[in-house]
Amino acid sequence: MNRILLGLIALVFMATSCRESIEKEVKIVQDTTAMAPRDGVFYHISSGPENPHRVVMALKQAVMMAEDKDVLVYFDIKGIEVVLNDAIDISYPTFPSSKESLKLLIDKGVTIFACPSCLNAAGKSEADLMPGVVLAQKDQFFNFTKGRILTIDY
Repeated sequence: MNRILLGLIALVFMATSCRESIEKEVKIVQDTTAMAPRDGVFYHISSGPENPHRVVMALKQAVMMAEDKDVLVYFDIKGIEVVLNDAIDISYPTFPSSKESLKLLIDKGVTIFACPSCLNAAGKSEADLMPGVVLAQKDQFFNFTKGRILTIDY
Protein backbone atom coordinates (compact mmCIF):
# COMPACT_ATOMS: atom_id res chain seq x y z
CA MET A 1 0.00 0.00 0.00
CA ASN A 2 2.89 2.38 0.82
CA ARG A 3 4.43 1.65 -2.57
CA ILE A 4 1.19 2.55 -4.33
CA LEU A 5 0.87 5.76 -2.31
CA LEU A 6 4.51 6.68 -3.03
CA GLY A 7 3.96 5.89 -6.72
CA LEU A 8 0.90 8.16 -6.89
CA ILE A 9 2.75 10.99 -5.13
CA ALA A 10 5.66 10.63 -7.58
CA LEU A 11 3.23 10.63 -10.53
CA VAL A 12 1.50 13.83 -9.30
CA PHE A 13 4.91 15.48 -8.77
CA MET A 14 6.06 14.56 -12.31
CA ALA A 15 2.82 15.80 -13.90
CA THR A 16 3.09 19.11 -12.04
CA SER A 17 6.75 19.52 -13.04
CA CYS A 18 6.01 18.83 -16.72
CA ARG A 19 3.13 21.31 -16.71
CA GLU A 20 5.31 24.06 -15.20
CA SER A 21 8.06 23.31 -17.72
CA ILE A 22 5.63 23.53 -20.66
CA GLU A 23 4.14 26.77 -19.29
CA LYS A 24 7.65 28.27 -19.05
CA GLU A 25 8.44 27.25 -22.65
CA VAL A 26 5.18 28.76 -23.90
CA LYS A 27 5.94 31.99 -22.02
CA ILE A 28 9.43 32.16 -23.60
CA VAL A 29 7.95 31.68 -27.10
CA GLN A 30 5.32 34.37 -26.42
CA ASP A 31 7.96 36.79 -25.12
CA THR A 32 10.17 36.18 -28.18
CA THR A 33 7.21 36.71 -30.51
CA ALA A 34 6.24 39.92 -28.75
CA MET A 35 9.77 41.30 -29.28
CA ALA A 36 9.97 40.35 -32.95
CA PRO A 37 9.66 43.34 -35.30
CA ARG A 38 6.60 43.60 -37.53
CA ASP A 39 7.11 42.35 -41.06
CA GLY A 40 6.46 44.63 -44.01
CA VAL A 41 4.66 44.23 -47.31
CA PHE A 42 5.82 46.22 -50.33
CA TYR A 43 3.18 46.62 -53.06
CA HIS A 44 4.54 47.54 -56.50
CA ILE A 45 1.75 48.75 -58.77
CA SER A 46 2.74 49.40 -62.38
CA SER A 47 -0.75 48.90 -63.85
CA GLY A 48 -3.14 51.76 -64.35
CA PRO A 49 -6.76 52.30 -65.37
CA GLU A 50 -6.28 49.96 -68.35
CA ASN A 51 -6.15 47.05 -65.87
CA PRO A 52 -8.64 47.86 -63.09
CA HIS A 53 -8.63 44.40 -61.51
CA ARG A 54 -4.88 44.54 -60.83
CA VAL A 55 -5.08 48.03 -59.33
CA VAL A 56 -8.00 47.52 -56.97
CA MET A 57 -6.84 44.02 -55.97
CA ALA A 58 -3.44 45.37 -54.91
CA LEU A 59 -5.00 48.24 -53.01
CA LYS A 60 -7.52 45.99 -51.25
CA GLN A 61 -4.70 43.67 -50.14
CA ALA A 62 -2.62 46.64 -48.96
CA VAL A 63 -5.51 47.87 -46.80
CA MET A 64 -5.97 44.38 -45.36
CA MET A 65 -2.25 43.91 -44.64
CA ALA A 66 -1.96 47.36 -43.05
CA GLU A 67 -4.07 46.08 -40.15
CA ASP A 68 -1.05 44.30 -38.64
CA LYS A 69 1.89 44.73 -41.02
CA ASP A 70 4.00 47.66 -42.15
CA VAL A 71 2.98 48.54 -45.71
CA LEU A 72 4.53 50.63 -48.47
CA VAL A 73 2.78 51.11 -51.83
CA TYR A 74 4.85 52.16 -54.86
CA PHE A 75 3.32 53.32 -58.15
CA ASP A 76 5.33 53.47 -61.35
CA ILE A 77 4.92 53.06 -65.16
CA LYS A 78 1.12 53.28 -65.85
CA GLY A 79 0.37 53.11 -62.12
CA ILE A 80 1.26 56.80 -61.89
CA GLU A 81 -2.14 57.54 -63.46
CA VAL A 82 -3.86 56.10 -60.35
CA VAL A 83 -2.39 58.62 -57.89
CA LEU A 84 -2.81 61.88 -59.77
CA ASN A 85 -5.14 64.63 -58.57
CA ASP A 86 -7.28 64.18 -61.68
CA ALA A 87 -7.17 60.34 -61.62
CA ILE A 88 -10.37 58.49 -62.42
CA ASP A 89 -11.84 56.43 -59.58
CA ILE A 90 -11.05 52.90 -60.75
CA SER A 91 -13.59 50.22 -59.91
CA TYR A 92 -14.05 46.51 -60.45
CA PRO A 93 -16.87 44.22 -59.23
CA THR A 94 -16.64 43.18 -55.55
CA PHE A 95 -13.67 45.48 -54.79
CA PRO A 96 -13.58 48.92 -53.15
CA SER A 97 -12.71 51.63 -55.66
CA SER A 98 -9.16 52.92 -56.01
CA LYS A 99 -9.94 56.23 -54.32
CA GLU A 100 -11.70 54.52 -51.39
CA SER A 101 -8.71 52.25 -50.78
CA LEU A 102 -6.15 55.04 -51.20
CA LYS A 103 -8.03 57.14 -48.63
CA LEU A 104 -8.04 54.22 -46.17
CA LEU A 105 -4.31 53.68 -46.68
CA ILE A 106 -3.51 57.37 -46.23
CA ASP A 107 -5.70 57.51 -43.10
CA LYS A 108 -3.74 54.53 -41.69
CA GLY A 109 -0.47 56.39 -42.29
CA VAL A 110 0.73 54.02 -45.03
CA THR A 111 3.48 55.46 -47.22
CA ILE A 112 2.36 55.81 -50.84
CA PHE A 113 5.15 56.53 -53.29
CA ALA A 114 5.12 57.68 -56.90
CA CYS A 115 8.15 57.14 -59.14
CA PRO A 116 9.63 60.59 -59.90
CA SER A 117 10.98 59.55 -63.32
CA CYS A 118 7.68 57.96 -64.36
CA LEU A 119 5.82 61.05 -63.20
CA ASN A 120 8.15 63.19 -65.29
CA ALA A 121 7.78 60.87 -68.31
CA ALA A 122 4.00 61.30 -68.04
CA GLY A 123 4.48 65.07 -68.24
CA LYS A 124 3.44 65.51 -64.62
CA SER A 125 5.10 66.91 -61.49
CA GLU A 126 4.89 66.42 -57.74
CA ALA A 127 2.17 69.09 -57.67
CA ASP A 128 -0.04 66.76 -59.75
CA LEU A 129 -0.05 64.03 -57.08
CA MET A 130 -3.11 63.58 -54.89
CA PRO A 131 -2.66 64.59 -51.24
CA GLY A 132 -0.92 61.90 -49.23
CA VAL A 133 1.13 60.58 -52.15
CA VAL A 134 4.82 61.53 -52.19
CA LEU A 135 7.79 61.12 -54.49
CA ALA A 136 9.69 57.88 -53.89
CA GLN A 137 12.80 58.09 -51.72
CA LYS A 138 15.22 55.21 -52.14
CA ASP A 139 16.21 54.85 -48.47
CA GLN A 140 12.58 54.53 -47.43
CA PHE A 141 12.22 51.34 -49.49
CA PHE A 142 14.31 49.62 -46.82
CA ASN A 143 13.35 51.63 -43.74
CA PHE A 144 9.56 51.30 -43.74
CA THR A 145 9.76 48.16 -41.61
CA LYS A 146 12.18 46.53 -39.17
CA GLY A 147 11.03 43.00 -40.06
CA ARG A 148 11.19 40.97 -43.22
CA ILE A 149 9.90 42.48 -46.48
CA LEU A 150 7.48 40.64 -48.73
CA THR A 151 7.09 42.17 -52.21
CA ILE A 152 3.96 41.79 -54.32
CA ASP A 153 3.84 43.11 -57.90
CA TYR A 154 0.77 44.21 -59.82
